[in-house]
Amino acid sequence: MKATMWEVEAFDYHTAGEPFRIVPALPILIAGQTVRERRAQAMTGDADTIRKLLVNEPRGHADMYGGFVVPPDDAGAHFGALFWHREGFSTVCGHGTMALGAWAVRSGLVRAPDDGETDIVIDIPSGRVTARVTMAQGKVHQVAFHSVPSHVVARDVKVKTADFGTLRVDLAWSGALYASLPASAAGLEVTPSNLAKVVAAGHQVSAALNGHPAAIDPSGTGLESVFGTIFHEPVDAPGVGLVQRNVSVFADGQVARSPSGSGTAARVALLREAGELADGEVLENYSIIDSRFTARVVETTDATPGGVIVEVSGQSFPVGEGKFTLDLEDEMGVGFVLR
Repeated sequence: MKATMWEVEAFDYHTAGEPFRIVPALPILIAGQTVRERRAQAMTGDADTIRKLLVNEPRGHADMYGGFVVPPDDAGAHFGALFWHREGFSTVCGHGTMALGAWAVRSGLVRAPDDGETDIVIDIPSGRVTARVTMAQGKVHQVAFHSVPSHVVARDVKVKTADFGTLRVDLAWSGALYASLPASAAGLEVTPSNLAKVVAAGHQVSAALNGHPAAIDPSGTGLESVFGTIFHEPVDAPGVGLVQRNVSVFADGQVARSPSGSGTAARVALLREAGELADGEVLENYSIIDSRFTARVVETTDATPGGVIVEVSGQSFPVGEGKFTLDLEDEMGVGFVLR
């Protein structure tokens, strides 16, 4: 950083309430021939400093999420994306993929008809994904995230926690590894009033699984632990299919405001294998703030045993844009995280 002021342009979106800060062009270059290689490089140096600048207070907050737009692996994708949160760089982000799809069309980066569907293909560290943008009368109406192949990794894994006893979780891969269990098993309900207990339980489950043989990244992305813990519960409400509510606690205690795009894909893989959700049937998945995604299996794949491509649908909207600056004389530097 040679200049006296560093500027980073960003476009803020939310997908079902979950923030996503898009950086179309970085003031630095990240080395690498693929998005996965760039993620490895970004985890140290200036790219990580920019991540902290955009996540930390006073420019961000403890639950901020975002992504850098980078070159794709090859001409088969429109662009690549590096996803980040307060702890580092993740391998997948469903709600971020949906936000990037809406941004690509709204910004004119990808042309779309006034009515109909347009696919935006994006390379991410865990593979190639698609944001399918549905247009209606010249406006973005809906965005769907098509996951990397998702599959069940392990069932009924026993974990011991300090405050919630011995719990049993199911593990599923959807670009990252998620542990899943009924909220009632931990004596919880998925409500904002239970947020502190939900965070504590999620943190303890992930910590207990650290180093467990079933929690080793099955695809070689470098994530050798559970990324998120999902607490789910049934919802007694009319819907188009199976109706549930969940909350995902990921990284070091971050909480998804949306039902989690990649987390929902993991849930669909588990529900399908258990016979609770047939191919083509819809999961209506609510979040801790009652925002909603719908999801279904759109394709099976031989890439992994029982692998499925899941479509997760919702809405994503812009909420702001501007430049974030770092004055090199600012003693607070890239900021801080209070919790």
